[in-house]
Amino acid sequence: MNESTSPPVTMPGGNAIQPRFVLWLITIVAVGLSLFQLYSAGIQPLGLFYQRGIHLALVMMLAFLMFPVFGPSRKRGVLGWAIDIAFFSGAVITGGYLVLYLDEIVSRAGFWSETDIRVAIIATVTVLEASRRAVGLGMTVIGALAIVYAFAGPRGELPWLGEWLPGIMGHRGYGLDRVAGQLYLGQEGIFGLPLGVAATYIFIFVLFGAFLESTGAGKFFIDMAYAATGRQRGGPAKAAVLASAGMGSISGSAIANVVTTGAFTIPLMKRLGYKPHQAGGIEAAASTGGQIMPPLMGAGAFLIAEYTNTPYLDVVKVSILPAIMYFATVYLFVHIIALKQGMQGMAKSELPQMRDVMREGWHFLLPLAVLVWLLVMSMSPMRVGFYAVVTMVAVAVLRYAFWFLFIAPRQGQKVTLASIRGVIWAGLVKLVEGLELGARNAVAVSMACAVAGIIVGVVGLTGLGLKFSSMMMAFSGGNLLLALLLVLLASLVLGMGLPVTASYIVLIVLVGPALSNEFGVPLLIAHLVVFWYSQDSNVTPPIALAGFAGAAIAGSKPMETGIQAWKFAKGLYLIPVFMVYNPEIIMGGPVLVVAWNAVIAILALCAFAAALEGYLFTRMSWLPRIAISAAIVAVFYPNLMVEAAGVVVMIVAIGGNWLASRREVGATGTGPA
Repeated sequence: MNESTSPPVTMPGGNAIQPRFVLWLITIVAVGLSLFQLYSAGIQPLGLFYQRGIHLALVMMLAFLMFPVFGPSRKRGVLGWAIDIAFFSGAVITGGYLVLYLDEIVSRAGFWSETDIRVAIIATVTVLEASRRAVGLGMTVIGALAIVYAFAGPRGELPWLGEWLPGIMGHRGYGLDRVAGQLYLGQEGIFGLPLGVAATYIFIFVLFGAFLESTGAGKFFIDMAYAATGRQRGGPAKAAVLASAGMGSISGSAIANVVTTGAFTIPLMKRLGYKPHQAGGIEAAASTGGQIMPPLMGAGAFLIAEYTNTPYLDVVKVSILPAIMYFATVYLFVHIIALKQGMQGMAKSELPQMRDVMREGWHFLLPLAVLVWLLVMSMSPMRVGFYAVVTMVAVAVLRYAFWFLFIAPRQGQKVTLASIRGVIWAGLVKLVEGLELGARNAVAVSMACAVAGIIVGVVGLTGLGLKFSSMMMAFSGGNLLLALLLVLLASLVLGMGLPVTASYIVLIVLVGPALSNEFGVPLLIAHLVVFWYSQDSNVTPPIALAGFAGAAIAGSKPMETGIQAWKFAKGLYLIPVFMVYNPEIIMGGPVLVVAWNAVIAILALCAFAAALEGYLFTRMSWLPRIAISAAIVAVFYPNLMVEAAGVVVMIVAIGGNWLASRREVGATGTGPA
């Protein structure tokens, strides 16, 4: 079958028009990748290079099938097919050579053969091209620039370029053999820690999320959120916050979260009275928080655990309170806007009943319960993910069996062999869909991690991380707050071209040593700060990706929606600063100290939301708003007396606002508008 005779089909994963036989190939490769990951996670663990090599080869094969070379809107044609077949072959070579000749490669470590270098070049180019298609041009450009930087220097392939580098950025330069060996034939390049985490922990949990999504868990979380909050003021917006927290913690993508939950919540928010750009911004801010919400936190928790050598469960534990603080802030913004604009909740008849929701979807909670229980039992996260997927499938099978054995006869429905065969076939289709969706969803993050490995390899080879530490000390003058501001600005710039995971990896490699070694920030907190700041590209104009996705659903202007998302997501900037200056909230300490810090942090975030909106119980004048802003700065200062003074000022300002609202009620006989 050729492209001209095959009917074109729109492929959801790559948004491209694909001939049918290509869709079959995508399904075969994707299902094969998912089955391989399940086998290596729960049945027979593989060695480092075998696992990562096979994973990368299959992911790149999938990327070249899903994303045509000339873009999704054009047919491949003869030239396109020739290029794609060449790169597809490069993907096979990248993983196959390493797997087939691993013993020989290890035996001649450092003394690479000509074939080793040629394959390393093929692998590097193939990885960069697969990243361009799956992640975007920005990731590829940064990876290519890192390689060029490695060649720049008196002993490198590009000695003339080294003369143009500023003094602190200069290095000796490296030849083709050294750079190729570093990037492909060792453990510090493409097959380094980022890809290792993607090929083990991340993929299996992405697969788990795909199974939840394909079996209807998204609707269950949304209905549960509506049943819980729908009748409150601004109910749909509050439901968006809760549903995004639930779905975001397992989906791993802010944009996917916006599209999934926003399709339900944004139209209802608009109908209730929220302006279109407010509705899109609320959904974007809430969905961004999903990636900092335990237990899964996208890919971040696994990477942080590996980089800091901290048990995964400990990373999850210390992330719970900051995540609650973030969502509490977004929730309060939603509530204040609802009060400010005089909104009411939805009618009871329009909302699902919690009893009905739980009866229809209680089985979705069982795999999550198994996941958390196994993590608490200190089982390997990869094995936990395997059992979570198996539990998800088993629960679905048992639910259908229960329906056939008990529900159908009670409802008077006749169970026939044909109906059983139909249900079995539908179940197999769902199983294949889940396996395929998991592999598709993992392509972007795996390719981002592979290119991040290139960048990390170059940083390790050239000592760029230490140079960045020196520059941070010079630019900040040793001031920690200025250093955090520099990290924030760097994360925003990187976020314009990199996805969150890649932005975190690149940034932590460059600035992590400075935060920990030069400024004395505890290692785990330094990683959490960088990870939180890496989320800001989702909600910060001019490149507010989640905000733009929300704008598309809301029918609002992208920039206006991005600004609203940026406002609602202010916790992304304030909470990391609080973690740095009050490390007890993460690292632990006396119960009273931790409780005090948690209370004043939540109070400060609530007061900040009120000051920014100029409203809490009623409208707030400029004087208390200015006083609250100063008090927030005091609360973040690591001195008990200063903190206490800030708390008193905030309580007085908020109390005064409440008294003003009571006076308005007494004067008019009605609540504030």
